[in-house]
Amino acid sequence: MTEPLLHIRDVRSGYEDMEILKGVSMDIFSSGITCMIGPNGAGKSTVLRTVYGILRLRGGEISFEGERIDGKKSLEIIKRGICYVPQGRCIFPLMTVMENLEMGAFTRKDTRVARDIQSLMEKFPILSQRRATLAGNLSGGEAQILAIAMGLLLQPKLMLLDEPSIGLSPQSVSLIFKIIQQISETGTTILMVEQNARRALGISRHAFVLELGKVRFGGTGEEILNNKELRKVYLGG
Repeated sequence: MTEPLLHIRDVRSGYEDMEILKGVSMDIFSSGITCMIGPNGAGKSTVLRTVYGILRLRGGEISFEGERIDGKKSLEIIKRGICYVPQGRCIFPLMTVMENLEMGAFTRKDTRVARDIQSLMEKFPILSQRRATLAGNLSGGEAQILAIAMGLLLQPKLMLLDEPSIGLSPQSVSLIFKIIQQISETGTTILMVEQNARRALGISRHAFVLELGKVRFGGTGEEILNNKELRKVYLGG
């Protein structure tokens, strides 16, 4: 059987004296999109923050490409090939789009950064059109594209996306989901938290339903969409 790219086993984590994850286990395999859905407070974003090293592991283990990464700092996790695009468009509002992209490659020391930025501008033309615009003046959809592009400049094997469509117009939501699919098709594995559950499940190879800090169900996106009980509880019928 193929080894998982990311292995999460019996993970407990949380904030200060509050434990949010109460023994979460999941395997994320190379290529494709995996989404996590569930009610607010279920622990979905906590999973991403724990994998990325923002939150301290209180129990269990996390491995990436067969090596333990729990206890590692975020910078080391980035260098191993994991990037994190947090909720809320984490960009530098007082810097231009071009300057943001240059900042996105802050861990790289190679000579291909300029070429990769140009390639991203060709892939996402809005970034080229707005290259001299302050990032704080971008629309929500444009800012999310920029945040994702900054993550891609880290050349990740695994991209962690936290609520990429939150607060966007329907048109921008469609564009962001299209971009996520394109990224996946180029070989980058995606683990995504998304409240727009139906849209997320529709493009996901695998999916997990979280509730109260535990995995309640795991399967393909299609299985969850076609499960009457899960559809009633988590997808509104």
